[in-house]
Amino acid sequence: MDFHIFRLFYFMIVAVFIFHNSCYSDEAGNYRFMKDATSAPKLSYFDYIIIGGGTAGCALAATLSQNANVLVLERGGSPYDDPTATHINNFANTILNTSQNSLSQLFISQDGVYNSRARVLGGGTVINAGFYSRAEDEFVAEAGLDRNEVEAAYEWVERKIAFEPQIKGWQSAFRDGLLEAGVSPNNGFTYEHIVGTKIGGTIFDRDGHRHTAANLLEYANPNMIVVYLHASVHKILFTTNGNARPKAYGVIFRDGSGVFHTVELATQDPTNEVILSAGAIGSPQVLMLSGVGPAAHLAVYGVSPVIVDNPMVGQGMADNPMNPVFIPSPEPVEVSLVQAVGITKFGSYIEGGSALSVSISLTRSFFDSVLKLLEKTRLPTQSISSFLKSLDVRLNVTTKAGVIIQKANGPLSSGHLKLKNTNPDDNPLVTFNYYQDPEDLSKCVEGLSTIIKVIESKGYSKYNYPGVSGRGLLNLILALPTNLRPRHITSTFDLQQYCIDTVMTIYHYHGGCQVGKVVDNNYKVLGIDALRIIDGSTFLKSPGTNPQSTIMMLGRYMGQKILRERAAFRRKEEET
Repeated sequence: MDFHIFRLFYFMIVAVFIFHNSCYSDEAGNYRFMKDATSAPKLSYFDYIIIGGGTAGCALAATLSQNANVLVLERGGSPYDDPTATHINNFANTILNTSQNSLSQLFISQDGVYNSRARVLGGGTVINAGFYSRAEDEFVAEAGLDRNEVEAAYEWVERKIAFEPQIKGWQSAFRDGLLEAGVSPNNGFTYEHIVGTKIGGTIFDRDGHRHTAANLLEYANPNMIVVYLHASVHKILFTTNGNARPKAYGVIFRDGSGVFHTVELATQDPTNEVILSAGAIGSPQVLMLSGVGPAAHLAVYGVSPVIVDNPMVGQGMADNPMNPVFIPSPEPVEVSLVQAVGITKFGSYIEGGSALSVSISLTRSFFDSVLKLLEKTRLPTQSISSFLKSLDVRLNVTTKAGVIIQKANGPLSSGHLKLKNTNPDDNPLVTFNYYQDPEDLSKCVEGLSTIIKVIESKGYSKYNYPGVSGRGLLNLILALPTNLRPRHITSTFDLQQYCIDTVMTIYHYHGGCQVGKVVDNNYKVLGIDALRIIDGSTFLKSPGTNPQSTIMMLGRYMGQKILRERAAFRRKEEET
């Protein structure tokens, strides 16, 4: 009897072990539908071709695969290849890693500001600071989205990747400082966008492991989806018969070995589509390379034929400006990314993190990459060499410190994107025109003034050296090459000039294929059939404090809408 009980107990343990490992296999992204693009046939057919397996693309693909054959073409690799790269402790190292096969691709805007593009399945959710917060109600209303369906789509995302963070010392002090500085009320933990101070969600679990948009592919029907990694899309193919509207029918992509492949829409269903989800940089770039954009600009680079002359492609490019303040701490600080946030009434969002560590060799590598990029541009190289000489000292300071940033809502300032060449793997030329609009600049000044109050508050005092003023800490930033812009140091401290001189990106760039200008309210490209764009390039402004949740929500929301349209068409066909 005892033997049988032992044997039963043994098999229970084995069963639990197998179950655990099968679940872990899914979480680790060992999807049998995820393949390297070198395994792709020369010609294949799918119902939906999604260009970009990023923040929107993964949610969209998982949804469409429930009732259609879906192909995802992702230019990067898998986020599961190196789990340490996506751990919270390696956030800074991962986003600064600019090697050829890294998850992040460096680009420098024409404004002289360093920026990064994700180059991995899961997109920006793999390299960002992990903060999860929904859009404001006004954003949803202006986008014409159904509130109930939006709520359901957010919840669908949150079941896989969103968590309530553990609030420790530094974030608690930061929260208390915000409240003392007048960013009230205290809204506690919530995903909602509410004026005041709150604790938002995070895509890092309790062990510091990142959960990304790629995890949403766990929802996918594995028999109805294929994901090709290291698949660089070169152009979208269009039918152009006489005076008929052009129609997207396929895509040409290149694998990591340099071999070109063609994938076309299956012809049996006219609801099949090509969908661009390559992000605010990639989507307008691919559109232009495919012959959709300003005809005169495309002619300069020999893009032919011009399918649709639309001068608005690449316009409305915006990046929410960020200005940081580093605060060396007399006390040890935990590693934390964004958890507490201040949503002010005047349009600045205030966030913070602590104890971010960066390896010296990797930072030097980052600036080596900057210099290589600058060799191809006319941007100045000021301050970089002197910064590298003092790099060790700077790192010792920042590894025992907090950083508080302000982000200007909107923004109202915007610029444009232009091609640099016809290589889709190269970054195009992007200008954001930071702080060109006086209202954006006003938000920055008020935001920094609030940060100064936080630093000098009693609630935050444990993490600031006695006698060190907020203004004094701002001067520290002026000594660092946070960007490639010139410094204007005067005898009187000018917060407006400080905002302009020290501006950085918060990686919330958007626009380039905006609703009403490049796509309609259903995200269909104007003047073209069977082509949509579903990602942040369609946004008129950045949603909420941080956009990732809303971009994933949009992928789910539009996926369901497309499936309903597909089902309605089939019913109509059956009736006739």
